[in-house]
Amino acid sequence: MSSPARTEGHLGLRERKKARTRRAVQEHALRLFTEQGYEATTVEQIAEAAEISPSTFFRYFPSKEDVVARDDYDPLLAAAFLAQPESMPPLAAMRRAVRQVFDEVFAEDHETILRRVRLVWSVPALRARQLEGQVNTMAMLAGVIARRTGRAPGDLDVQVCAGAVTGAWIATVERWAGSGGAEPLPELMDRALALLEAGLPL
Repeated sequence: MSSPARTEGHLGLRERKKARTRRAVQEHALRLFTEQGYEATTVEQIAEAAEISPSTFFRYFPSKEDVVARDDYDPLLAAAFLAQPESMPPLAAMRRAVRQVFDEVFAEDHETILRRVRLVWSVPALRARQLEGQVNTMAMLAGVIARRTGRAPGDLDVQVCAGAVTGAWIATVERWAGSGGAEPLPELMDRALALLEAGLPL
């Protein structure tokens, strides 16, 4: 779920230009996927719409799947999590960090996020790529949880915590997409993490 604009203020001129190009490519890709279908849309068509060459496309995205699945949210989430007060338990810190990041992201990118999520859930190749991305996110979360708690990333407690947060995200996004975005995504995610924080009192 890409949002390069949120990181541009911390980048140099060249990096900002690359971020804008990456965002433009994704927006053209989503438009074409919506108009003519994911399978029917080629990398060449996306590149033409974005006024770049196919080789330039592949410098930004390794595959057509990545133009939908890749995003810039993990670094933002990691930074927000590590910035929470040290006295705050990991799940509480994660809940606050997720709320901070996605309140901002959702306010600016609501429609883009919904279009991407619907594509991911409807195209098997994208679902597979998204699963790979979630595994990477879980590893990132384990790393920052370990750093915050002084444990090793391979510690079972750390991995379970990271996996629970990732699972909550997957369940929340699927519910949100299935409802057509009826309830704000940050609210749903906050509710899911509150359940984890309370020990899943079913």
